[in-house]
Amino acid sequence: MTDLERAIEAALFAAEEPMTVEALAGFLGDAANADVRDALKSLAEMYSERGVHLVERGKRWHFETAPDLAHLLRKEKEQVRRLSRAATEVLAIIAYHEPVSRAEIESIRGVQTSGGTLDVLMEAGWVKIAGRREVPGRPTIYATTPEFLDHFGLTSRRDLPGIAELKATGLLDPVDDAFEALTDSGDDEEEAEDVA
Repeated sequence: MTDLERAIEAALFAAEEPMTVEALAGFLGDAANADVRDALKSLAEMYSERGVHLVERGKRWHFETAPDLAHLLRKEKEQVRRLSRAATEVLAIIAYHEPVSRAEIESIRGVQTSGGTLDVLMEAGWVKIAGRREVPGRPTIYATTPEFLDHFGLTSRRDLPGIAELKATGLLDPVDDAFEALTDSGDDEEEAEDVA
C-alpha cells in the first residue's frame, strides 16, 4: 500500500461526509487528481472482499458496510420509508428529467403536484432545489442529491433502469402498453383509408 493510499484511507475514515476526488486532493496537500483517482480505484479493489467497501456515489467516495454483512449491524428493525404514489412519480420524473421545474413535472404527470410532495422528497434528502430556469417567471428547478444515489445504490443517474429493464420487471403499467398498441393499430387503419 502506498503512502497516498494510506493517507486517503485515513482521510475517508475520519471524514464526516463522503469526499470528492478534488476535495481529497486538496485535503492531502494538493495531490494530483489523477493520482488520487488511481489510489481510490486501488483501495476500492483492495476493500472489495472485506467487511467494508470503498464506494463511489455521485462522484463522492466513502466506506460502507459490505451488503452481505449489513444485517449483522442492525440491532433494531429499520423503519421503512413509504412514499405515496404521487411522491414516487415525482421522484422518478426528477431522476429521469433533471433539472426539472414543477410545471414540467405536472406536464409529464398530467395532474397538479402538491408542494407537500416536493417537501417530503426534500426532507428525505433525495431532492434539492437546483436553481432557477432562465425563462420568464424564473421557475425553481429540482434535481436529485447524492443521498438519492446512495440510498438506491446507484453510482450515477446513468445506472437508472431503462424502459426495457422496467418492462422486464413488470414495473411499467401493461395498460399503457395496450393503449400504445391500440393507438398504433388505429394509425395503421387511418393510413390504409388514406391510401384507398
